Amino acid sequence: MSRVAAPGPGIGPPFMHSCRVYWEDTDAGGVVYHASYIRFLERARSEWLRSLGVAQGELREREDVLFAVCGMQVDFLAPARLDDVLSVSVLVTRARLASMVFAQQVCCGERVLVEATVRAACLTASTFRSRPLPAWLLQTIHSLDKA
Repeated sequence: MSRVAAPGPGIGPPFMHSCRVYWEDTDAGGVVYHASYIRFLERARSEWLRSLGVAQGELREREDVLFAVCGMQVDFLAPARLDDVLSVSVLVTRARLASMVFAQQVCCGERVLVEATVRAACLTASTFRSRPLPAWLLQTIHSLDKA
């Protein structure tokens, strides 16, 4: 039984990112260590932003903006193992003035291994205070529904 809320309608289609499980991701038994899934989820969200033409380093440098995870609910449903090829999905379920909510899954083939709901806040990089998303970025995200 999954405790992560089922995603409502998303904004645009899900984004998919592929990655392989390496030794550094596993415990002594060759099973992916739970904290490694958090890295897989983060990388997929970063690649989703890149797919929109947004590099996080440039966003920080040019607009003094960064994103910080402020909430996460994760259900670990099945293990991944050394050398598995995983697909990590990113679906924006809510994009508000100063935050976004993502529904994410880590899958191996057709098998869902992890489900997560991630809430990320938009911050001013130099002060770590909450701020609105840049208008052009919020518009870009909402335009995914029309694509």
